Amino acid sequence: MSDTLAVPTSVKIVVAGGFGVGKTTMVNAVSEIPPLRTEEVLTEASVGVDDMRMVEGKETTTVALDFGRISINQQVVLYLFGTPGQNRFWFMWDELAHGALGAIVLVDTRRLDSSFPSIDFFERRHIPFIVAVNGFEGSWDHSVEEVRQALDIDPSVPVVQCDARERESCKAVLVELVQYTMSRVARASA
Repeated sequence: MSDTLAVPTSVKIVVAGGFGVGKTTMVNAVSEIPPLRTEEVLTEASVGVDDMRMVEGKETTTVALDFGRISINQQVVLYLFGTPGQNRFWFMWDELAHGALGAIVLVDTRRLDSSFPSIDFFERRHIPFIVAVNGFEGSWDHSVEEVRQALDIDPSVPVVQCDARERESCKAVLVELVQYTMSRVARASA
């Protein structure tokens, strides 16, 4: 038996989605370290620029990224990078997604149209992603299949329900993403 310590494998995961879908909340809920957040107070400058439908009480917004970490076991550590949701900050997405194993596209079915740019981003770059439907107030108004059809995504892309406020729910989404990406790698090498 060796006395050397195994160096953990680090895995980069991107948490993306439209403005106000719960990305910061998800990273905060699941991170085992105090997450790095780059939130700023929304100002009058965002009036008419940011789509505040269904997020009227939102007072802050991510302007660069959210960062968190969760250890799966002693060998695997996930590093979570939450993207800003507003169009004017999308120039950062390429840097945040560079080297990512995969992504979670967090969606709010009340504003499903805000999900399309995230899905398009990952599809164009061939970055594996899953869709996580955030159940605001613990309810899901649409079935997984209804969301899949509305988003017009490939049948192989997992669509799961979650509550971005709940650690165990977020962990289940991360497990789904890792399993999905591993199955894609296994199929590609077969």
